[in-house]
Amino acid sequence: MIPLRDDAASRRVTAVNTALILANVAVFAYEISLGHAAGGFIDRYAMVPARVAHLLDASHSAAYAVSRPAPALATLVTSMFLHGGILHILGNMLYLFIFGAAVEESMGHGRFLGFYLASGIAAAIAMVAMMPGANVPVIGASGAIAGVLGAYFVLFPRARILTVLPMKVVEAPAVVYLLGWFALQLYWGLHEGGGSSLAGGVAWWAHVGGFLFGMALGPMLAGERRPARRRTRR
Repeated sequence: MIPLRDDAASRRVTAVNTALILANVAVFAYEISLGHAAGGFIDRYAMVPARVAHLLDASHSAAYAVSRPAPALATLVTSMFLHGGILHILGNMLYLFIFGAAVEESMGHGRFLGFYLASGIAAAIAMVAMMPGANVPVIGASGAIAGVLGAYFVLFPRARILTVLPMKVVEAPAVVYLLGWFALQLYWGLHEGGGSSLAGGVAWWAHVGGFLFGMALGPMLAGERRPARRRTRR
């Protein structure tokens, strides 16, 4: 399912959502500029579940907790600005562009920024909880964007999403579109299991955790600040 537009946002371009897209694109451009050294850059700033789990495990030595916490915890944020390829970042930024504007309008700029970052951190922690022994680097904005989708699901269930399906373009209610998206993430997370949910290169449990976090926190931050819906031209 490839979303093309929604009818919930009164403006397509909003300040924080656009800034987040530009930040992701800038970091990806920097990755490309590094050439063969990009692998080391990604390894340094990616979130590795085993490292974070090791840090949070109280049974480990105090020396480790003193020497390693900042780098390990910092990757909960830095990892969400890294991407593994052009299709990876294009897919993530398309979803953020389509769904982020309405959520930002409903929350306000500052709250939306905090919500986005908190969603990414919550998604990363969900990965750590499901895969505490995994040494595979986890990167990408999809966990944070999943939080945006979760908030959108609760705030704008009757919005209309124009989307591309195999062989046709359809307009679907947001509640149907996003419920289908979430069901797919949950299915693959359960199908591949907590210990192997990165086998296909997709952090399914980060998507699940981010979406649920967004559903829970989004409405509390939005309050009554919801933009009026506009009609979608067919």
